[in-house]
Amino acid sequence: MTRPTAAEPIHVWFALLPGSLALDWAGPAEALRSANTWLAARGEPERFVLHFTAPRPTLTSSVGLQLSGLEPLPASLPAPSWVVIVGMTGNAIDVAGEDTLNLLHWLRGLRLVAGRLELLTVCAGAVLAAHAGQLAGRRATTHHQHLDELAAIEPRCDVVANRVFVSDGALYSSAGVATGIDLTLHRIAETCGPAIAAHVAQTLVLAQRRGPEDPQLSPFLDHRNHLHAALHRVQDAVTQAPQQAWSVSAMAAIACTSPRHLTRLFVEHAGIAPLAWLRRIRLATAEAALRAGHQVTQAAALAGFGSDTQLRRAWHQFGRAGTPSHLGRRSH
Repeated sequence: MTRPTAAEPIHVWFALLPGSLALDWAGPAEALRSANTWLAARGEPERFVLHFTAPRPTLTSSVGLQLSGLEPLPASLPAPSWVVIVGMTGNAIDVAGEDTLNLLHWLRGLRLVAGRLELLTVCAGAVLAAHAGQLAGRRATTHHQHLDELAAIEPRCDVVANRVFVSDGALYSSAGVATGIDLTLHRIAETCGPAIAAHVAQTLVLAQRRGPEDPQLSPFLDHRNHLHAALHRVQDAVTQAPQQAWSVSAMAAIACTSPRHLTRLFVEHAGIAPLAWLRRIRLATAEAALRAGHQVTQAAALAGFGSDTQLRRAWHQFGRAGTPSHLGRRSH
């Protein structure tokens, strides 16, 4: 899949209508703003350029807030761009209004291409996308109150229930309201790396989740649903450089505590011992390297394993299917 390079800003277009649910767009927008802040703190360029666009320059949101200065629906979109469609008030989505019809006409003209033009839907935004013909032949989810509505509007869509979010090529759909933030965290992790996503979640005081369709929580994001600053410092340092010779003592130095106390903190707040967590991070790093085309020896070194044998031992310890070599061949 083509992904934007680190130098390319991603233009994010929040397409709004009268009655658009405020949290559906404000939550993801704050997460992206926070990601930019953390990137700047690391001396890296900001990645996300936020736009708020609508069929008219002024409208009223779901909570009565008057929004003004909205950009007109763009005639063309720069690459890469994400278009975010959000939910609206009501048990069913009324598409008879002039503003909604104008938005649907604009959506129909989008040609989705992964890595260049992607569509993200929050809550009943998926219903609007279905009315625009963008969900035919795709998998998608929406708020549980709109699942039947979505299936009726677009029978060619594989509507998935009981999911936080679903990804299908250039389409990402989330179940509703707060899950839009979950989806945004996932996209930030894919685009900027898991460390930035972890920083954003900490800033927003959020537990990080991925979609239940995934086989497991990402080890980069798992065991970080706590608020202990010293542990986050350790986890940030390890995930940014897993190949270093980490020991409990080295991690304790980051936390400014003793190795024994660090172990107690990990078990109490993260629910796992520090070395067990380190092995999970290294295994996830090796898996990412294998998928990127590295050989097993290279992947082991990048992840901090002392040898191929150590990588293979961790592979089987954590119940991965097949072998590291098999994953590397499958990714080519």
